[in-house]
Amino acid sequence: MHTTEDHWITTPITADILRGALELERTAHGVLPHRLPAWARAQCADPQLAMVEAQPSGVRLVFRTRATAVELDTLPTKRVYSGAPPRPDGVYELLIDGRPAGQASVTGGNTLTIDMATGATENRPGPAGTLRFTDLPGGAKDVEIWLPHNEITELVALRTDAPIEPVPDRGRKVWLHHGSSISHGSDAASPTTTWPALAASLGGVELINLGMGGSALLDPFTARTMRDTPADLISVKIGINLVNADLMRLRAFTPAVHGFLDTIREGHPTAPLLVVSPILCPIQEDTPGPLAFDFSALAAGKMRFRATGDPAERAAGKLTLGVIRDELSRIVRQRAADDPHLHYLDGRELYGEADVAELPLPDELHPDAAAHRRMGERFAALAFAADGPFADHSA
Repeated sequence: MHTTEDHWITTPITADILRGALELERTAHGVLPHRLPAWARAQCADPQLAMVEAQPSGVRLVFRTRATAVELDTLPTKRVYSGAPPRPDGVYELLIDGRPAGQASVTGGNTLTIDMATGATENRPGPAGTLRFTDLPGGAKDVEIWLPHNEITELVALRTDAPIEPVPDRGRKVWLHHGSSISHGSDAASPTTTWPALAASLGGVELINLGMGGSALLDPFTARTMRDTPADLISVKIGINLVNADLMRLRAFTPAVHGFLDTIREGHPTAPLLVVSPILCPIQEDTPGPLAFDFSALAAGKMRFRATGDPAERAAGKLTLGVIRDELSRIVRQRAADDPHLHYLDGRELYGEADVAELPLPDELHPDAAAHRRMGERFAALAFAADGPFADHSA
């Protein structure tokens, strides 16, 4: 640490005060948290994956301090979808001793413009910004600053008006979760109210969220990353992206699931491992992908998706959510005979028929903020229940 010319103390941003990231990349401006390590990123040139793994869902600064004021300089990357309504600035969320204590956003930053029709992108550099949390209570306290779950965020500088130190290990279990944009937090209101963050809070566990929009595709490098990441509780939510992308047929899907689970088990042979099938999504329940933007809705200023496959193609092995649920359930039953710590959860228990009627998917694909809260509460109630797959494993 070193003291600046005024009363602020600047503390280097290092892994000991950052949770939820698997790697920190040094940049020209500061550090960029990643949710996949460099060796994994090098195995896939998909720009969608590159974007979403660098969006810090579940990543938070955590430190102990007597400071009453905190400043954080960041360089965000804002997404602009051509023709779509503007996206709100990412939300930074402050927790003090585990309780919500404020929110802020950073304006400016880089701009990534994405052409909805062609997928072409354009990057424009912009300035870093500063967020401030002031009038914090005096005395020693644990401070968490959750980074925007859906906005790439380079961390430039952290300043406080009193020294900080890493929070000592509280002995809480680590929950490692992988899933799609729904797990990533699409359309959640804030980084602590994505359904995995809510479930982790209710379950009393530390979250590492590998939910990645459009990128839960049974990639072997993701399985190896999970294998090598220390964790006490593990879950994988599989299905929606494979249908969206029309990426594989049933013949490839089944051994790919087995291989993904085999790889995780190499590093975590006895940890509770929960396989979660897709939540209800009416447009893809019985209709294969690929998914497409609904450009007629876009012309009216609304973001909406539609499935473009033919239900008759299921006979040729095309995947739908119904097909995937049946096969995941069968795979888990088969494997559980030799793996008593392997469990299955039908995603419709988190969001099903009654929920679609009450809290419909605004874009036909992603749950809204209220549905995220419901899913988080239900997952916690199911997974951490006395007879649940994560029972007796929370702190």
